[in-house]
Amino acid sequence: MIKRWLAGLALLLMFSGSAIAQMAFVEGTDYQIISPAVKTSQPDKILVTEIFWYGCPHCFRFEPYVNRWSAELPDGVVFEHVPSSLNPRWTEHARAYYSFKLMGVLEETHEAFFDAIHLKRQRLNSLDTIAEFVAERGLDEKAFREHYFSFPVETQIRKNSQKEKRYGHKGVPAVIVNGKYLVSGSLAGSNERMIEIMNFLVAQELSL
Repeated sequence: MIKRWLAGLALLLMFSGSAIAQMAFVEGTDYQIISPAVKTSQPDKILVTEIFWYGCPHCFRFEPYVNRWSAELPDGVVFEHVPSSLNPRWTEHARAYYSFKLMGVLEETHEAFFDAIHLKRQRLNSLDTIAEFVAERGLDEKAFREHYFSFPVETQIRKNSQKEKRYGHKGVPAVIVNGKYLVSGSLAGSNERMIEIMNFLVAQELSL
């Protein structure tokens, strides 16, 4: 218990720049409580989930921030991306994400897919256009097409959709801390402040 409390305090001091400023974060103003809390896939850890859509410019701009943040997590804290299906047309990208994951190429395609959409202005919004992206990278287009509408992909998307309804978020990027708290850009006001609020909530969870 003491060790977890010290880890939380260390995280608070490390990332905040001012622990006192962090204490000003207020439920309902800076973040929202999810009630009832949603059970996470890793109950023995503090799980931080970023819900995103590849086509979202705000998610694209937030990505470097969350990448730096997730590279410096203390023991007991884990991070995951979850592609949103909040809007039906976003599901095409969610299928792509899980297809990349099943192929074992997510690490090399994740940022490249973001870049293709937002920097190269490619319209990657269907099986055929995304399969072309896959082929251009020298990856297995046939395997990608087989995964795209597969049972494992559809099952994961269905599970995510059910959780998203319980989270209650209205847009992306949204960050869920341990199934208990919702952090959003609309409440935080900036990417930097989203990270600060995330640190505050993670430190709070570590101190329990």
